[in-house]
Amino acid sequence: MTTTTDFAPLLGAGLLQRNFEIVDLTRTIFEGMPQWYGHQRTFIMTNQTHEQFQEIWKSNCGFEAHNLLISEHCGTHADAVFEYDPEGPHLDESPLELYYGPAICLDVSEGIGSTDQLSLEALEKALAASGQQIRRGDTVLLHFGYGDSVWPGLAYSDENPGLSAEAAEWLGAQGVVNIGVDHMSIDSSTDADSVGHMMCKKYGIVNTESLTNLDKVVNKRFLFLGLPLNIKGGTGSPIRAVAMLVDPDKLALAAS
Repeated sequence: MTTTTDFAPLLGAGLLQRNFEIVDLTRTIFEGMPQWYGHQRTFIMTNQTHEQFQEIWKSNCGFEAHNLLISEHCGTHADAVFEYDPEGPHLDESPLELYYGPAICLDVSEGIGSTDQLSLEALEKALAASGQQIRRGDTVLLHFGYGDSVWPGLAYSDENPGLSAEAAEWLGAQGVVNIGVDHMSIDSSTDADSVGHMMCKKYGIVNTESLTNLDKVVNKRFLFLGLPLNIKGGTGSPIRAVAMLVDPDKLALAAS
């Protein structure tokens, strides 16, 4: 199992053993992190320390807590259709199935510049090289590689590659429900028309942005989980995105 800490419960790390592996696809949220210019910057404030809690509440136990001032589109996040379609559903009106399910990851990093638009030819080439197929209902994650190369520098929010109109339209026509990328947006930072988001509007699907570690799941089929918070009227939500390295087909058979 992929882990980011050596912490273990008192009774041992064996309590945390699982019979499948996960890969964490989520960027860390921190104050001063790169953020798209149109969204709220991230601030993290201490509400109370352990000692302050004990002093204020005359308690033997101290409870520390922090306050977050963040955008719905902070860090690794999912969009609701409503963000780019005023007639589309908000988060609390959206099917959860948009945000989890069978997925593949394609390596589209070859020859991609910092503001390039991914061509349909390059996308089809990456799919052929993966040995996978795009199935109706899939999530498709695209490993551009640019985001990981500049994170956490502010260049991450200054520019990024994205989908061309032809590649975006082709993905929509395949019946995918979610498109994920490992940088700020599915659209190139030079694309004033936001062709990827407009394709999502057309097909009534969603996208997931600012993923990481996609190099660890390229050319694989797995179960993707990127569940948003249940925000009433929400346009998007930070998520904890993971790839469960299990065969979605076997899970479907077990459930039937």
